[in-house]
Amino acid sequence: MQDVADKAGVSTATVSRVLAGKRMAESTRAKVLHAAKELHYVVNAHARALKGGRSNTVGIVLVTLSGGAFNEIARGIEQQSAAEGMRCMVASSQADPDRELFLAASMAEQNADIVMLIGGVRDTPGYRSKVAALAGELDAAGSRLVLVGRPSPGADLPVTVVDYDNEGGAHAATSHLLSAGHERILFLGGPDNTTTASRVAGYRGALEAYGLRPDPELIVGGGNHNALGPTGIREILRGMPSDVTAVFAWDDDIAGCVIAQLRADGVSLPEGMSVVGFNNAMPYAEHLLPSLTTVQVPFLELGRTAVKLAVQREEPDVRHAQQVVLGTHVVVRDSVRPRIRRS
Repeated sequence: MQDVADKAGVSTATVSRVLAGKRMAESTRAKVLHAAKELHYVVNAHARALKGGRSNTVGIVLVTLSGGAFNEIARGIEQQSAAEGMRCMVASSQADPDRELFLAASMAEQNADIVMLIGGVRDTPGYRSKVAALAGELDAAGSRLVLVGRPSPGADLPVTVVDYDNEGGAHAATSHLLSAGHERILFLGGPDNTTTASRVAGYRGALEAYGLRPDPELIVGGGNHNALGPTGIREILRGMPSDVTAVFAWDDDIAGCVIAQLRADGVSLPEGMSVVGFNNAMPYAEHLLPSLTTVQVPFLELGRTAVKLAVQREEPDVRHAQQVVLGTHVVVRDSVRPRIRRS
């Protein structure tokens, strides 16, 4: 490698990055490849691993392998990793925070260049302490911890954070309902984690901006659609106050269940009840009857951005941008109608 670097007039680090397929100026890349070809240089991956080099691997730890949103993030990670000449290994924590950290540490032990933790989390002091320690350990080993879809556990940590504007999206969705005259809005679903906390904050903030006091009785958690189940959603809807005219579902899966249950109970949609969701990650949202108004989250771009930033973290123009928040917006369809005021 030193011979190639000398012939190309670059550093051995630059040779390593070019031969690993990582992003580099085309002129530099051409010089290195030409020098390597003339010297008949071939990378010995096994020798590189024995020497303590990296593996060009991105480790991905998902909460679940069955979630549409998580799969979209993973797809974005895989696409950008391939473009960077890297490969991926994937594991699921099954929503167990201890298992998540164990899997992350295991991937680091296998020389993963980047380890990504994806999805909301319970933001406790214990979690913050453990993740901060993990970030430090990975950084010392030349690896990088990346958090996707969750906030940073603290300032000045060697970690890349790519989040999305949950609170702003929820504020916009609630404001859309309020502008249609709906003042009694049920917020339904969501596990006890950072994602739900941000969405509730946006919901509450929109109500307060309209001069309304949020009613704690209209904020009903209970988890995702699997945790709530058809029976749980049915009981919540049948037990909600009679003056509720709109439902803000935590995600599109819950929104779909809400629409199905309201129809089964003979409620006319959207005239009798307006419904909004969140994520727009599943293709069926626009095919529901009525088609679902929801919040668009750039899941694919979250994955791509996470890889780009982590790979380029030492470059001067991106070193300061290791914590970014991508925007969200409301996709207006047919599931919201102006509130019918009865005399």
